[in-house]
Amino acid sequence: MSTPTIADQVTTFNEGFTAQIGPELSAVFDGEQKALTEAGVPDDAVAVGDQLVDATLLTVAGDEVSLAEVVGEGAAVLVFYRGAWCPYCNLTLKTYQQELLPTLRDRGVALVAISPQTPEGSDLATSNGSLEFPVLSDPGNVLSSALGIVTEPTADARSAHTQLGFDVADSNADETGDIPFPTVLVVDGDGRVVFADVHVDYTTRTEVADVVAALDQLA
Repeated sequence: MSTPTIADQVTTFNEGFTAQIGPELSAVFDGEQKALTEAGVPDDAVAVGDQLVDATLLTVAGDEVSLAEVVGEGAAVLVFYRGAWCPYCNLTLKTYQQELLPTLRDRGVALVAISPQTPEGSDLATSNGSLEFPVLSDPGNVLSSALGIVTEPTADARSAHTQLGFDVADSNADETGDIPFPTVLVVDGDGRVVFADVHVDYTTRTEVADVVAALDQLA
C-alpha cells in the first residue's frame, strides 16, 4: 500500500477540521489562504542560486548553535515551518520523519527544521512527530527574514486563533505574530540553494518526492 502524499493527508485532515470548527471560522481561514495565494511569493524570497547565510539558532535545550555547524559540510534539506501549533506543520514534519529522513540518511544529507518558536515549542514539535532530526528555533525570524519568507496571520485569522484557544505570539520567541511561509530549501555542500519551494498557502507543502528529485539533480 502506497503512503499517502502530504496533499492527500491535508485533504483528509481538512474534512475533519472544517467539521470541527464550523463554517464561520473555516471561512476566515479560507479567506486568509485566498489572499495569501493571490499575493504570491514575495519578490525578494530565497531562490535557486542564492547563497545561504549562516545564522545563530537555538536547540530544544535553549543552547545557541550555528546553522553551519548543524548542517555540516555536505548537502542539506532545510524545512521552515510555522510552529507546533500548526497541524499542517506537524503532519508534514511527521511525514518527513517517516518517508524522507531514511533516504537522506542513506545519502549523508542533513535534515533540519526551523521555526520562530521558543525552544519549548521546538521540543513540542519534536515530540509531536517523534522527530529524529534537529528542530531549531530562529528567534525573531532573523534567518527567515534574511531569506525573505516572513509573513504574519491576518487580524481575522489571529482572532479565529484566539477563539480556538491560542495565539501565535505566545509560541514565538519574540512574542510577535511573525511566521515564515512554509519553505523547503535544498542546499549543496557550498551552501548554495539548488531547490527552493516557498508555499504562501500554508495548507500546501513540499512533497517528499520533490525533495528527492532535487537531490537526484544534485547528485
